[in-house]
Amino acid sequence: MPSELPVQVQFDQISADQAGQRIDNYLITRLKGAPKTLIYRILRKGEVRVNKGRIKPDYRLQAGDTLRIPPVRLPAPNEPVLVGQGILNALEASVLFEDKGLIIVNKPAGLAVHGGSGLNFGVIEAMRQLRPDCPQIELVHRLDRDTSGCLMIAKKRSVLRHLHAELRGEGKGKGVIKRYEALVRGRWPASTRKVHAPLQKSNLRSGERMVEVNVEGKESLTEFRVLERFGDYATLVEAQPITGRTHQIRVHAKHAGHPIAGDPKYGDDDFSRELRDLGGKRLFLHARSLQVVMADGQELSVEALPGKMWDDALGRLRNA
Repeated sequence: MPSELPVQVQFDQISADQAGQRIDNYLITRLKGAPKTLIYRILRKGEVRVNKGRIKPDYRLQAGDTLRIPPVRLPAPNEPVLVGQGILNALEASVLFEDKGLIIVNKPAGLAVHGGSGLNFGVIEAMRQLRPDCPQIELVHRLDRDTSGCLMIAKKRSVLRHLHAELRGEGKGKGVIKRYEALVRGRWPASTRKVHAPLQKSNLRSGERMVEVNVEGKESLTEFRVLERFGDYATLVEAQPITGRTHQIRVHAKHAGHPIAGDPKYGDDDFSRELRDLGGKRLFLHARSLQVVMADGQELSVEALPGKMWDDALGRLRNA
């Protein structure tokens, strides 16, 4: 059995830089290795206290708060590393930008952004292993597991707060402008420049999350632009999500009648199989670029290439 750290009540004093984050997210980072089910159980049972009072998981910490953390057994630091060296090397090589407060990586397709739901690790767990001197490292936003491309990871709480404000459209800049590329079935008409359709989440009996267009859903808008046509068979489009809903581009593409190649949830099985036969064994959705104004007023612009498999499949389509 692995050794464990001593268990005892701990008290944290919340600093100004830690303020503003939800208590559940703070504990997930603070108690590295603890299952999320454990985190929510100790919150639900009132074992976590802020200023001697019970709080809910969505409580946002304030500077000066005194946080009581009950005894929790965690893996000892000398246990084997969670993430394999091959994945660590690949992620290190995928870093597109890094400074004192922010990392942007070109996330590979097939790698989740975080562990959970049967996955032992994701990008954030790997980055914590790669940057052990950055205790506040957190995901700024998410990408679907099978989507590749630009992913922001904050190294400081102040940067995380700034970028979250920009993502909500409440910052001093123009927000975060994210542009994706997608290969879709059929001939996308040049006249279809926007898909404005409300989206609603639902869970299947299997527990799988699905999203559908529903008048009772949340307002959702994606702007599209044709980049390249492959006859009437397929179209490479640029997609710019104006809102940030789960699976938004994938569902909007399907709603427009042009599902994305390789999409197991919302795609066309025959189209996806034909792309696999061309060597395209992936979801053809890639977060190509992002732009954001940082807190110092400087505009940051980053671009990520989709990789050899993507390029080779499109090359075969051009020659078909």
